[in-house]
Amino acid sequence: MRDDPTAGRSRREFVRAAVAAGTSAALAACLADERSVNAPTGVEEPASLPDRQHAWNDALHADQDGNVSPPEHHVFLSLSLSEAPDETARKTVRTALRDIERAVARDTDGILFTLGYTPAYFERFDAPLDDAVDLPKPDPILALTAESDVTIDTSDALLHLASDDGAVVLAVEQALFGDRGTLNGRSVSASLDAVFERTTRRTGFVGPGLPAARQHGLDGVPDTEPVPEEAPFFMGFRSGFRESQATEDRVTIRNGPFAGGSTQHFETLELDLDVWYDESDHEQRVARLFSPAHADRETVGEIGERLGTETGIASVTDEIHDHARDEGVVGHAQKLAQARDDGTPVLLRRDVNTTDGDVCGVHFVSLQRELSEFTRVREAMAGEEFRQYGLGPRQGNGILRYLRVRRWGSYLIPPRSHRALPRPEPNGEVR
Repeated sequence: MRDDPTAGRSRREFVRAAVAAGTSAALAACLADERSVNAPTGVEEPASLPDRQHAWNDALHADQDGNVSPPEHHVFLSLSLSEAPDETARKTVRTALRDIERAVARDTDGILFTLGYTPAYFERFDAPLDDAVDLPKPDPILALTAESDVTIDTSDALLHLASDDGAVVLAVEQALFGDRGTLNGRSVSASLDAVFERTTRRTGFVGPGLPAARQHGLDGVPDTEPVPEEAPFFMGFRSGFRESQATEDRVTIRNGPFAGGSTQHFETLELDLDVWYDESDHEQRVARLFSPAHADRETVGEIGERLGTETGIASVTDEIHDHARDEGVVGHAQKLAQARDDGTPVLLRRDVNTTDGDVCGVHFVSLQRELSEFTRVREAMAGEEFRQYGLGPRQGNGILRYLRVRRWGSYLIPPRSHRALPRPEPNGEVR
């Protein structure tokens, strides 16, 4: 196997398929391939972990340029309460999550996770959440295109599990929902299935080579299988450049009972790669994704490898109306840069690819201090101001033509101290 150059990709593809299947049989097959779940051990006292659930960066690897690299395997579970969020249920959730943190380390070889709550969850309480945090109901008007058919997440919570080891993701999911009594050699004393029902299960993956390995036979992908071999995303380019991402401090809530938490937007988009690859060449794709200036100056490279840690988009933002008028194209990143705060990004994105339902897509994950900041960026992405130049969603208005929004949700990611079924005024609760 060591002499086979495809062995690493084949193994990763096998594990990714097992995570997507998400069944006991899939875990058994994954364990047979991996021999066992052998993750680094967690901490004896979970209260010693960072209070910010969303603070993953210190546990993530960096690429050769210093950009943070997300874990390869992801599972997103929409959860609906089956019990009242009383003290008994709160204790069950708290114990189940602590058991995981004792069993498995908080890193990419172990498990990273967040548990967030929807506006619908907080509607059951008398005290209004508006007094504590900016978490409006999702607005489907921001879904970008007429072709979008959006399902709003009206469940109570979203659990995001992530790891470089697919077997660990599966084992943690099973431990949390009562399908295993031990995890990584430690006993599990409580499970979330006593409180929640899983309503929707979505999976994702990200990393160089993974989209190319998964493009065959997907809806929305040309038969020519055009995704570049080393691209980490289906659209063929790197993302998550360090200087184009908000810091974790920038997306952290500063004041109030949920100080130390964040807000999260999560949506699923289908990609039309048939059009993206077949009706445009590499230079045109660079212009639409970054800017026409990036295409003219050849600053991007095949998959974005020339960009290092910064897209350089701030230097061409002032040219955007000239590009719209003279070139008939404005770049996606170019539009988003208009919504920065004094030049500083306001969103921390943790997107992943998906092939759920054998459809090529992206799970778009965005963290921000306030949902209004996400709204501002999404309005910039919609690019209504460029209609005056004839740039509607199906013209040269960034990448709107190639996206269809399918699912949409907004969540409060509380600090760890309040993550177990929080009240709108959770003062006094313990980790």
